[in-house]
Formats: sequence, C-alpha cells, structure tokens
Amino acid sequence: MTADASGTTPRPGAGEASAAGAAAANAPIRGVLIDLDGTLLDTAGDLAAAVNRMLDALGLARVSLDAVKTYVGKGIPMLVRRALARDLAGDVDPALVARAQPLFERAYAEESGRSARLFPGAIEGLDAFRALGLPLACMTNKAERYTHELLALHGLDAYFPVVVCGDTLPRRKPDPLPVLWCCERLGLTPAEVLVIGDSLNDVQAARAAGCRVYCVPYGYNEGQPVASLACDRVVATLAEAAARVAAARA
Repeated sequence: MTADASGTTPRPGAGEASAAGAAAANAPIRGVLIDLDGTLLDTAGDLAAAVNRMLDALGLARVSLDAVKTYVGKGIPMLVRRALARDLAGDVDPALVARAQPLFERAYAEESGRSARLFPGAIEGLDAFRALGLPLACMTNKAERYTHELLALHGLDAYFPVVVCGDTLPRRKPDPLPVLWCCERLGLTPAEVLVIGDSLNDVQAARAAGCRVYCVPYGYNEGQPVASLACDRVVATLAEAAARVAAARA
C-alpha cells in the first residue's frame, strides 16, 4: 500500500480490513518486524537520565524512572513535552519546549547506551527467527542518530538488514507507513509479516497495515497493561514468540 496524492497512507475500509485480517490469519509468517525500545532493549534508564539532566538545566524538579517509562513511545518531542507537563497529554508552553528539547538531545547523545540492556530472551529470539530463515526488520520511533548506534553497541545490527526510524519517513507509528515500508523492503506482503512490540503504537500500525501482531508485557505501553491491547498474542519474551512461530510452521 502506498500513499495517495494527498500524502496520506490509505487505511482499509471495514470490508477490506476483514478480508485482510482473514488473509493474514491464514498466511504463513515469512518475516518479522520488531520494535526497539521496550521490546528488544530496556532504554528507560538512559532516557530518564537525559530527561532529568534537561530538567536540572531548566531549574525544574526531577521525575522518576517509572514516570519516564510511561512517557516513552511517541518520539523525543512528545517525551520532552510529557516530562515538562508531568502527564501524557504534554500540553506545555511551546517556548519552554523550544528551550528544553535541545537540552534533552545534548544530554541523550551522551546518555544513550550507558545503561541500556537487552531484555531476557531477546538474543535467543533473534537467533531462533534467523534459524527459521525469517528476515528481520527493526521498526522504531527513535531518531536514526540514536538507533543505529544502539543496535551496533548491543550487537543487534547484524540481525536487521532493514531498519526504519522515527525520522526515516514522513510518518511514524502508529501510522502504518513504517510497517508497509519494511514489508516492501523485505519483499513480503503484510499478511506474511508478524509485528512484535510493546505498545498501542505497534498494534495500531500493524493492524492498519494488515499484519499479525504479538506484544511483550514488560515494555512501555504508556503505563497500560498490554493485555488491554487487541494483539493476537501476548508473549513473555521474543524467544517465546519465535517458538510460537516455529510451532505454527511445523
């Protein structure tokens, strides 16, 4: 699916969505798209450190790690606004945001990767998907300048021939464009692709594109349990996700 003349990615109507869902449910999985923050890597500590350095510079009170985890998922500009507002709406003075965002970005350039850790089962899952011969793509709302460094730092870059970041395309998740872009580069239809993520962003993007979607329960779904999301399955780890796919192919 490509953007129309208005630049908007078309979304299927009810009948099309139903047909797409049936096709996706029956097609074998031939590729996997995996979210980065909250699915592969626990990066909340780095983000919290950068947020609090920004707040220190502005003379504002710090926020907790748990609060920052709920602010993650909509990209850096929204993370900054949420941290300033202390809520998910992020409704703050634009002038304050204009001062704060460069402070955050300078701090995060230094903090990114310092405390980030792979989640349990992540490498095992990637190895299992690779053993099944499934091509992988990494799909994140994080900016390219941070994403590729993080992937390389943790030895993940070799797993992902395709990477789409928050500033690669005109629109990011929850828009389906990043999903469709990855599918095209993997040479697969959305019905053949499984998306694995940790948030509503991932589910909405996958559904709009016509993909199946699994969620992990340990990520950053803006403080909400993933059980509330309309995903196909909640899996404890990426290793379990790979085992489910392998069982379905047996």
